[in-house]
Amino acid sequence: MRRNYDDPVYKDWRKKVYKRDNFSCQFPKAYTKCRSKRRLQAHHIKKWSKAAILRYDVDNGITLCRECHERISGLESHYESIFQQVVHKNKNG
Repeated sequence: MRRNYDDPVYKDWRKKVYKRDNFSCQFPKAYTKCRSKRRLQAHHIKKWSKAAILRYDVDNGITLCRECHERISGLESHYESIFQQVVHKNKNG
């Protein structure tokens, strides 16, 4: 299934991810001090193509700026547990 960025369900998921993450890049501080609020993208922690059941689960998303999103390209599995920890912290304050 190909992703439809205009799908209202996808847009709602993305908006909820951004809101939880305070509309800023959540790339971990241990790696960079990025907290950009520009050029944001919602990243699926467990890949869209591999985890269909989690596609619209807000806990499977994290806000990254475009630069940080490109930085992890090809390394998604390395960051999976790290991003899950960030999401858990953001969710539980």
